[in-house]
Amino acid sequence: MSDAPQDRRPERICIVGCGAIGGLYAAQLAMLPDVEVWAFDAAAEHVAAISRDGLRLTGRLERTVAVNARSDPSEIPPCSLGIVATKGTATARAIAAAAAVLAGGAVCSVQNGIGNEELIATRVPRVIRGVTLESGGIEGPGVIHVDAAGPTWLGPFEPSPAAPAEIERLGELLNRAGMETRVLPDVRGAQWTKLIFNAATNPLCALTGLTHGALWSHPPTARVVSALIDEGRAVADALGIQLDEDPAELNERAARRNPDHRPSMLQDVAGRRATEIGTLNGGIVDAGRGAGVPTPLNAAVADLIRGLEHSWSGSPGA
Repeated sequence: MSDAPQDRRPERICIVGCGAIGGLYAAQLAMLPDVEVWAFDAAAEHVAAISRDGLRLTGRLERTVAVNARSDPSEIPPCSLGIVATKGTATARAIAAAAAVLAGGAVCSVQNGIGNEELIATRVPRVIRGVTLESGGIEGPGVIHVDAAGPTWLGPFEPSPAAPAEIERLGELLNRAGMETRVLPDVRGAQWTKLIFNAATNPLCALTGLTHGALWSHPPTARVVSALIDEGRAVADALGIQLDEDPAELNERAARRNPDHRPSMLQDVAGRRATEIGTLNGGIVDAGRGAGVPTPLNAAVADLIRGLEHSWSGSPGA
């Protein structure tokens, strides 16, 4: 597909949360000649490094890209598209801060878990449900290490959907930026596949200190992973959501391809930061309660992670 005509105004995209995943989207999109990328992130040191030296990608991708990064959203012009990539614990704060920037745009969540789109929809009128299997981590201020590649799925958030043309436009831009993206009429199957996969692995890695590959290959922990997947699948079935693929197969494939991967929740616990347990296992528990499906193992795992958070923060966590 050819680039946009030279007299066309660049498409302004605001990346809300320029961490591991948001930084990858920002860097890739910023290489397109017809796109103007703005990144909003609360970490002042990270923003300063990006502004001074550019946003650097290492690992699977090696490049440095100029990105307009700000920690004050009032310095960002109105944008027609937004991608929210913060942790679920920051969704409400971040979208409230960026609401004026995105008031006239369509906003996509590519965050872990469920419940983020509902929070975004309280501040902007048109929302895109997004899922991604990209993975990485922050190496330091202004530096993102990119681990495994993975596709992105986009579709309407049913209660407050973006226009089909807006969803297609974002998908087209991401594909041109080298990020495999699929636009679907209903993306809940992909979202729940990733939700169940993450909820069965991330908190167990955080509780045990094991990498993804070590967790999968150790029989006692592998049994717990399997039981968590079964609970999550039962909730999805009760909600009438057809999973995109088998979370157990996805888990095995990911563990074999990237055995040394340290999931974000393991990194959060190591750094004594609040985790996304509320949108992962907590989200499954809440959905199960609404569907009349018991989820005692997911509830226990969520409570254990909250106990860890309490041990260093004195608060129950997410």
